[in-house]
Amino acid sequence: MDWIADTQWLWWVAAALVLGLIEIASLDLVFTMLAAAALAAAVAAGVGLSFPLQVIVFVVAALILLALLRPLLLRRLNLTGPAVPTNSDANVGQRAEVITQVTDRSGTVKLRGEQWSARSEDPAQPFPPGEILQVIRIDGATAVVAPR
Repeated sequence: MDWIADTQWLWWVAAALVLGLIEIASLDLVFTMLAAAALAAAVAAGVGLSFPLQVIVFVVAALILLALLRPLLLRRLNLTGPAVPTNSDANVGQRAEVITQVTDRSGTVKLRGEQWSARSEDPAQPFPPGEILQVIRIDGATAVVAPR
């Protein structure tokens, strides 16, 4: 049973590694703070403190890190920036060249090098091939276009 007391620090390090892996999946900095607290408890175990004191070191370190360091890091990282449009949302506002006549029911355009089905936003206005339009919105897999 002496090997358990001799390797307590190693168990804390293993807990820190597991918490670090969980942080990779969550990216919220909570598990990073808990991993750092587990490392503090590993140091406490390395200097010979009893297990109840190691747990107290872990809890106190976790509370301090979560209450003080995490908010500072979140502000520094500025994780609340503007959202960047991706996928089909990134096509809104882009230039599109008419391939086949675009009406309010059918047509195709070349959008960012790809052929898209398209329809006119204005039912009374068809667009002939070669005309340059702007994508107003994406409805499913169809680009809704209007004059630039």
